[in-house]
Amino acid sequence: MIPSFPIPLSGERFRVVYRLIGDEAEAREKARDICLEQTVEFPADLIPEGEIREQIIGRVEVFEARGEGHWEVVISYAVETSGFELAQLLNVIFGNTSLKPGVRVERLEMPEALLSAFKGPRFGRAGWRARLGAPERPLLCTALKPMGLPPRALADLAYQFALGGIDIIKDDHGLADQPFAPFKERVELCAEAVARANRESGQKCIYMPNVTGPVDKVRDNALFAKEAGAGGLLISSGLTGLDMMRRLADDDRIVLPIMTHPALQGSFVTRPDEGISHYALFGQIARLAGADASIFPNYGGRFSFSREDCRRIAEGTAAPMGHLKPIFPTPGGGMSLARVPEMLDLYGREVIFLIGGGLHKHGPDLAESCRYLRQLVGNMAAVSGERR
Repeated sequence: MIPSFPIPLSGERFRVVYRLIGDEAEAREKARDICLEQTVEFPADLIPEGEIREQIIGRVEVFEARGEGHWEVVISYAVETSGFELAQLLNVIFGNTSLKPGVRVERLEMPEALLSAFKGPRFGRAGWRARLGAPERPLLCTALKPMGLPPRALADLAYQFALGGIDIIKDDHGLADQPFAPFKERVELCAEAVARANRESGQKCIYMPNVTGPVDKVRDNALFAKEAGAGGLLISSGLTGLDMMRRLADDDRIVLPIMTHPALQGSFVTRPDEGISHYALFGQIARLAGADASIFPNYGGRFSFSREDCRRIAEGTAAPMGHLKPIFPTPGGGMSLARVPEMLDLYGREVIFLIGGGLHKHGPDLAESCRYLRQLVGNMAAVSGERR
């Protein structure tokens, strides 16, 4: 028998909303299993009466039907089980249960007693806008590609994009430290190219290099990028780890906006009855981990996200989370200029439009295509704002 000990607990709990699949008996058994698996990972009948049983083990707060064979279950956990660390918080939310079928994390409900452990986004939407001098309109972003171009060719693209008024010129997430485009050379040349375009145009466009890499080099990459004149950072948090992104966001030597790319995270969200919801992963969790903008595949492009999936992501980037700032949803992946009106209808002004190939296809003069897009978005956003 396990002995009982007094445990320093506040009584504060956070809640995770799960979607469970099966008949009622199966779903109730899954809920009981989650309560144990995500905390004590120990047979319930061997846990003595006392605080471990009453406070540490997860507690089913709500169990409701959501259609045939679908159930919404809310389970609460003592905030202390998180250790007030991001990695352990995610472990409690979904750790071992992620290995089991028919369970999906839908959303998180966290008290300030837990949220206060996380700084969250340093800039958020308001900080981005102040940095770019764009108080109201949607922001514009593009990517340097294709992979294989040398640094000077990428820098020339960056110059044209910035000259045309694209707010954020980021590395494609596939650009790392390859022999054909070494990280340091690429960053220096692209940052200088964007700065030169800004001097000529009077704009405030920024270059965001991809700092994703071996974990022992990520921070050094970020510091080098800042010294070279980068205006923000791109990181694939699914590759380097969400807590690595949090560390960059919290680092007072870096102090740059961070955009997270969804590489490797697709399998979390693509099955509707398993994994983590779009709302939670690309909205709530991205904010906990310090992202200021969250890239995701726009519906109707070359990926499988639906219009509803994208709408929910946008909601997750702005849902109330205590002191954590709202961040920008950043839809991309096969977006064309012709779809801008449709996108404005869904996302409104609080969005970063990530358009890559569409700018190249619009016409032979890349800078002029960028100017056209900026004017189009500005005009349509103004009309939309008047109607609202």
